Amino acid sequence: AALVAADGVEGEGRAGLVHRADVAVGDKAELDEGLEAVADAEHEAVAGLEQLADRFGDLGGAEERGDELGGAVGLVAAREAARDHDDLALADAAGELVGALGDGLGREVVDHEGVGLGAGGTEVDIAVDPLEGTNLTAKGQDGSIAVMAIARKGNLLHAPDMYMEKLCVGPRAKGRIDLTQPVQENLRRIAEGLERGIDDLTVVILDRPRHQEIIDECRSAGARIKLITDGDVSPAVDAGIEGSGVHVLMGIGGAPEGVLAAAALKCLGGDMQARLIPYTDEERKRCWEMGIDDINRVMTLDDLVKGDDCIFSATAITDTPMMRGVQYFGGGARTMSVVMRYKSGTIRFIDTFHRFDKKAKWSIHL
Repeated sequence: AALVAADGVEGEGRAGLVHRADVAVGDKAELDEGLEAVADAEHEAVAGLEQLADRFGDLGGAEERGDELGGAVGLVAAREAARDHDDLALADAAGELVGALGDGLGREVVDHEGVGLGAGGTEVDIAVDPLEGTNLTAKGQDGSIAVMAIARKGNLLHAPDMYMEKLCVGPRAKGRIDLTQPVQENLRRIAEGLERGIDDLTVVILDRPRHQEIIDECRSAGARIKLITDGDVSPAVDAGIEGSGVHVLMGIGGAPEGVLAAAALKCLGGDMQARLIPYTDEERKRCWEMGIDDINRVMTLDDLVKGDDCIFSATAITDTPMMRGVQYFGGGARTMSVVMRYKSGTIRFIDTFHRFDKKAKWSIHL
């Protein structure tokens, strides 16, 4: 499967831009198990860390330099790595790239919506974030992933680059959530589905001032709170996997990342509701231009990802609850990925060793 072009740089407090494109793949390349998507995600994960090392020597240097410039340098370093390597992958896999790929810095986000790729065949939509959690990568913190979702053309929500209110749960709480209801009522319903008390629920929330009311309501209900600084796709996936330690993700984050999370939860049998949060007239206008008439409508999982088939793939860049981040050793690296497909009902965890120097004398260590 062809990768879509890597995204630009978000401003502070904004989720990274995720591209959605129509891709025409070869006649023999169907929407299969998504192993090609895993290879692409692994490539992006390694590329992001390599770029940081090239720029700053180590992650600590990236953090120090990033703090000095308000975090922008860390963001640019990580995003540029994915963009550069992604273009090479596109050239090899798709044969051609239609559309100009620009750079974004701060709040000057460049949109590559609708970029066309490929040489003909079945058309699909791709949503991709080569570095979900750029600040996390720059600071060497847990939770950064390279991620993509694929579905047949028109089945992924054409999500504009703005905020989205999200409520994500796993399979046992499916059908119990309602974004129009108070936080405590949703927690009661989720706890009932999980057959546990509210005080045994762990709720992940982005640590932002706008979430103070949600945080207070969760604490008042007795639920455990886990505040994260960036990257809400990974904990949304964790909410769909028992044993991850995450039961609910709620709060406002990036809309494009919401589509990625929805693809994962659909494959996992989980549930999600979402609502776009446009803050400006420009954002409201963009919704209308993209065909979203009712901005306040609560969207279900099937509104975000339509149809009976989708693929989700992610590779850990830094550690996540379910996967270890990229590990380097002399002449190679080790990556951990997950690939899911809704139609086949398969969820695969893939542990991969990469031999960068094929002449080096080393053996695989488990």
